[in-house]
Amino acid sequence: MNHKEFYDKVVAMRKAQKDYFKFRSSAYLQTSKRLEREIDDEIKRVETVLAEEERKNRPSLFGDGFYTT
Repeated sequence: MNHKEFYDKVVAMRKAQKDYFKFRSSAYLQTSKRLEREIDDEIKRVETVLAEEERKNRPSLFGDGFYTT
């Protein structure tokens, strides 16, 4: 998901949340929960990618791990 898609999904989620509290409709609640799950999944995905990048860029205590003689 790119930045624009994430933004659009958050906007849709907030609209569904507001609509749910305005109308107390189960359809809005289901939509809101579905969008919240999608946002949460995307946040987890990005956190995993960032953690992996950080792990790759972290210097090793023992050098590169390979010894040549």
